[in-house]
Amino acid sequence: MSTSLWGGKKGWLSAWKAPVPRGPLRVPPRAARQPRPVLPSVAGAAGVDSINGTAPVVNRRFEEEIKTETTPDLGAVTASEIDIGSEFGLRPKIIYRNLSPAELYEKALRYEKGTHIVANGALAALSGEKRGRSPKDKRVVREETSQDDVWWGEGSPNYEIDENSFHINRELAVNYLNGLDRVFVVDAFANWNAKARFKVRVVTSRAYHALFMHNMLIRPTAKELEDFGEPDFLILNAGPCKANKQIPYVASDACVALNLKDKQLVILGTEYAGEMKKGVFTVMHYWMPKQNILSLHSGCNIGKDNDVSLFFGLSGTGKTTLSADPHRPLIGDDEHCWAENGIFNIEGGCYAKCIDLKPTTEPEIWNALRFGTVLENVVFDPDTRRVQYDSSFLTENTRASYPIEFMENVRIPCVGPHPKNVILLCCDAFGVLPPVSKLTLEQTMYHFISGYTAKVAGTEVGVVDPEATFSACFGSAFLMWHPMKYASMLAEKMEQHGTTAWLVNTGWTGGRYGVGRRMSLKHTRLIIDAIHAGQMAESDFITTPIFNLHVPKSVPGVPSEVLLPESQWTDKADFMNTLEGLANMFVKNFKKFEDGGGYVSADTAKRICSGGPASLVEA
Repeated sequence: MSTSLWGGKKGWLSAWKAPVPRGPLRVPPRAARQPRPVLPSVAGAAGVDSINGTAPVVNRRFEEEIKTETTPDLGAVTASEIDIGSEFGLRPKIIYRNLSPAELYEKALRYEKGTHIVANGALAALSGEKRGRSPKDKRVVREETSQDDVWWGEGSPNYEIDENSFHINRELAVNYLNGLDRVFVVDAFANWNAKARFKVRVVTSRAYHALFMHNMLIRPTAKELEDFGEPDFLILNAGPCKANKQIPYVASDACVALNLKDKQLVILGTEYAGEMKKGVFTVMHYWMPKQNILSLHSGCNIGKDNDVSLFFGLSGTGKTTLSADPHRPLIGDDEHCWAENGIFNIEGGCYAKCIDLKPTTEPEIWNALRFGTVLENVVFDPDTRRVQYDSSFLTENTRASYPIEFMENVRIPCVGPHPKNVILLCCDAFGVLPPVSKLTLEQTMYHFISGYTAKVAGTEVGVVDPEATFSACFGSAFLMWHPMKYASMLAEKMEQHGTTAWLVNTGWTGGRYGVGRRMSLKHTRLIIDAIHAGQMAESDFITTPIFNLHVPKSVPGVPSEVLLPESQWTDKADFMNTLEGLANMFVKNFKKFEDGGGYVSADTAKRICSGGPASLVEA
């Protein structure tokens, strides 16, 4: 009888004719209360089916009475009571500031079509046409105070926009927000380190966006909110309003424009919530290095001896899985800073992938999905409301946003001492890199700047053979300075605090993808455990050909033959050809960084290059 994944059953309200009371709800004494039907959410009943484009049959009288009810709207203020941007014309009709998750649920269910509560209590929301970030629509204002700092040009993720075009975009967003019946404001913080704390204000048209940022930022106490004052960074999210392609530097219906001088981010033409999270991260990537604080795209956990490990890695390398360790509390899953007094998390929440999520493989994430969590672009059964985590019907990029305290094994405050180990993760689908190797400082900088992993068939349309992927500093899309600046800061801090770096391959062995086999997760976990226990730091090592990686002769619990990839290949000549081919890809990718970008001397740049594979390409 179900009509769709979203719409439920036709006629689910048609049998119930009782009127909805107007005005404040008067609850009768307990003994006098009568049982009544359990109703679905208004938005779920009356909203348009987001997949089939059809509207379920509903009781029209009920629908109209809900629209005209006169119950007082608690939590609403006007622009005359709180100024959130009058200097550039932002004066919305009604402002909801820092509503609780329950209140945001109510607003989202009432006003946002396709929004539902699912079986585990989470709020399922849709992000519209965009179901992932739009990196080619990112724009950074080129202006006098920051233009000499920002990384522009080849390899850079930063596409310029002029100040006038930015202000036109902002005016478009302001006019849209002013024209709405309501907007939502979230005032909260970035950075758990009090000395580096950033006050962030988010103004958005959607309750789901407000709940998302409530989860992702560090939530203020009542006193902190009272004393919040002016924000250090403002996000104007007018995502449902399309950008104007006639504006110079705007290339599509979407535009995510950052002004470092004004400390503002304007979002148009995309409702994907991750744009706000990564907007804050991008700003931290600019402002933190100015304070000699290194911003990092990494996971982080801490052991019983107060030993911290950082995990770097692109999608599919195991960063989330390996940093979520039942024996080591999580400091954070994605964004961190390394300051003079140690590590701290930038965020107050987690943004986990949901595709193929299972309680047996990722119990920490599974158990965090509850009331207060936002589930983005997931599919669920219309009768049971159980989420179908194996479904990619809408997107492979299904996500969950939840406060970090929803994790069972977490360190709060999310801070720690200086890292003991830095672990660079890659998924080598060519099957030629060892499962673990100890890196020199030069090799650490080289592989950190390279940010290597490989795509395999099924990860993207059209990918058949393995494809090398390089993302500088394991997060090129969010870098504001040249990668050499971040790498030199990393090397300086590692050298100062005696940090050891490791390259861990979670990809293939015994042959490339399609021929060999995936590294055993059991073996990878034993390797990580050995790193944490210090069992390999003083081990004997073997140096591999071409890449000159230092592989330990033994790791407790891991067969010694697994540690040397060449021994796992039947065809040794094919192994060497594949190894040389991967080395050529590394060297070709690194050419754009060879000059040091003006952040390191020519001698230092040469030393960093020596940390890479032997050059096999023609000069």
